[in-house]
Amino acid sequence: MVKIRLARYGSKKHPVYRVVVCDERAPRDGRFIERVGFFNPHINTEAALQLNLERVQHWIKNGAQPTDKVKSLITRLNKAVAAA
Repeated sequence: MVKIRLARYGSKKHPVYRVVVCDERAPRDGRFIERVGFFNPHINTEAALQLNLERVQHWIKNGAQPTDKVKSLITRLNKAVAAA
């Protein structure tokens, strides 16, 4: 199954995450199909989260399952876009 999940990057004790589309059997930071965004939990601005919602919706429409955290990030970004 194809998943939309977070892959950890950054330095020790200061993670930065990429939102990736990958096979669920692939390692967390391993091979992925497409990178659709990134998330930095250490800053509290709009720049902390960037997703290509068009590509995310494309993958969901084709059967990809987002993880719980990615679902919450998509909801958060949709609220920010609707408010702007």
